[in-house]
Amino acid sequence: MAVDLVVIGTAITLGPLHNSAFILLLASRRGVRKGLVFLLSWLADLVAVIACVMLLTGGKPLVHHSTPSTAAIAAKLAIGVGLVLFGGHRYRQLPRPYRPPHWTARIDNASLGTAAALAWLLQSWAMVAAGAATVVDADLSTLTDWLTLTGYCVLATLSLLVMELYTVWAPDAAQARLRTLRTWLEQHQEQLIITLSILAGLWLTGSSIYALAN
Repeated sequence: MAVDLVVIGTAITLGPLHNSAFILLLASRRGVRKGLVFLLSWLADLVAVIACVMLLTGGKPLVHHSTPSTAAIAAKLAIGVGLVLFGGHRYRQLPRPYRPPHWTARIDNASLGTAAALAWLLQSWAMVAAGAATVVDADLSTLTDWLTLTGYCVLATLSLLVMELYTVWAPDAAQARLRTLRTWLEQHQEQLIITLSILAGLWLTGSSIYALAN
């Protein structure tokens, strides 16, 4: 479980879409506040999904090779295959010029509520679903699994946390460097989406097939 969550959390935190939007929020009026709201909303999303899974499992790992356990692995397998196919589809469409979404022009006037909603809208839902299918093996009676789930949430939020703290501690330097980072993300957005989708998809597919076979 731990290794799968590290892969999933890394794929989530490196996603270019939400990171680009977050940089725009930080550069807007009351940017630090909007960034904090976005970050907390993003984290709440992850925690809410894990909490729902824990309520369904009772905080105990599913019995190996039981119907629910097999269904969870099959769901993760389907997500993995879907990510690989999605990455392959995007690769076949290259090259195509980057066009910023129309809503980016309105971020400067976005409210705190809009910032919170953007976090849910831009969440990597396929990866979050894969995370949900993985945490069914968590045992909340052990400290190790508590730390694993906490680490997963922190890892999946790490890029946002680093940018938020950097903007608070060194606002002028942060704005210049984050602007450069945003330009790079926009120029390489498709390549990043394709790479993350295929690599994470291959890992999920392989680990799911191994789990089904053992």
